[in-house]
Amino acid sequence: MSIRYSQDFKDSLVKLHQEGRSLKSLAEEFGPSKDSIAIWVKQLEKRLAILEEENEILSRVA
Repeated sequence: MSIRYSQDFKDSLVKLHQEGRSLKSLAEEFGPSKDSIAIWVKQLEKRLAILEEENEILSRVA
């Protein structure tokens, strides 16, 4: 059975990674695998890109 992590937990680890923590250190300290954390980072980057594109479209309309 896989462990489910809350979105807040995932976001916290992504933020720590963006602040310079390695995937390895986060995995060792908090439990999820390095691969899981890397996926969360990529998912957040994708969501951010979509929001930036939406903001650009809205700013052109306004």
